[in-house]
Amino acid sequence: MAVRRKLGESLNFNCKMMSSFSRYYSSKKVDLKKMRPMILKRIQDRAKDYPVHRMIPVAEEVLNSRRILIQGVSTLLKAVPVVACKFCPEVYIGDKGHLIQTCPGFKRRGRNRVHEWITGSLKDVLVPVEAFHLKHMFQDVIKHNQRFDYDRVPAVVELCWQAGANDENLYSGTWNPESDCAAFEEAESLSPAELTLVANGTLRTWEVLRNGVKKLLMVYPAKVCKDCSEVHVGPSGHKARLCGLFKYERWQGTHFWRKPSVDDLVPPNIVWRKRRQDPPVLLNEGKGYYGHAPAVVELCSQAGAVVPTKYHCMMKMDGLTGNVNQGFTPSAILPDRTIQGTPSKRSCLNAVDTVGS
Repeated sequence: MAVRRKLGESLNFNCKMMSSFSRYYSSKKVDLKKMRPMILKRIQDRAKDYPVHRMIPVAEEVLNSRRILIQGVSTLLKAVPVVACKFCPEVYIGDKGHLIQTCPGFKRRGRNRVHEWITGSLKDVLVPVEAFHLKHMFQDVIKHNQRFDYDRVPAVVELCWQAGANDENLYSGTWNPESDCAAFEEAESLSPAELTLVANGTLRTWEVLRNGVKKLLMVYPAKVCKDCSEVHVGPSGHKARLCGLFKYERWQGTHFWRKPSVDDLVPPNIVWRKRRQDPPVLLNEGKGYYGHAPAVVELCSQAGAVVPTKYHCMMKMDGLTGNVNQGFTPSAILPDRTIQGTPSKRSCLNAVDTVGS
């Protein structure tokens, strides 16, 4: 009986503590019409905190780096050949494409096919990512029937504009993408030393651009769709139903927004990389041994630039090649030992080879 009394007292005490910390919600319905002025006032007060004055130099640096990067890549494309697949986004830095079977084919009717290569362009190396151009950050949400009333500009440019960057091309009313694509007219006549200088500068600009975008994303709100690559720069995403328009991935094409990363606004576009120990044409059998690199990094590397050490692991600089390892078997690396009379794997393989011969 004493034990039961103690258990009852402890349960009553726990119930009283839980009830003291619990929240009480009123049964009255909230009138959203009365709360609307308060919500709008909070949004207007929040808009007074932007742009952040300390981030304006970072935004201007990002815009300048983007312009220099486009000019540098356009110059290197005239000296270093680039090919792109006709049916998929695969890109290869070199005069001849590889034989790795990763192409889905025309209208994705096949699987693991050989790529059909054509001459690549600037958009194949620097993947364009566009977003709606807003008049101000905290404006009304763009509806589906208003999607043609707003211009589409590069997402990095829209982020810099909302961060307070001053660019004449931004305030002209229409975005002119050809204004940044001017390359050196005499790029073919550059000496190897000059080409290496351009490649090193382009690679440094690539790093400055990505670091600047990373800093801006920590301060300014942006969204990216979870199911597609749609990017929206602003505190809330738009309501244009463009997601899964041809694949029916989501009901009525509504986007599902999440917080973006640097790769969403500045895609690295990873490509296969040919090393000095690899065959002249990369084969499908050795795709497990070949290295990778961002397209800009590989382009600058073939032009003579010094690649940062953080890319060496991805590029597999001193890794084995596919042709060498085709002759290897697991028996070549397993020790010849037995445990309590059990034959080893190497002895079993040798016995199988003897029987087969």
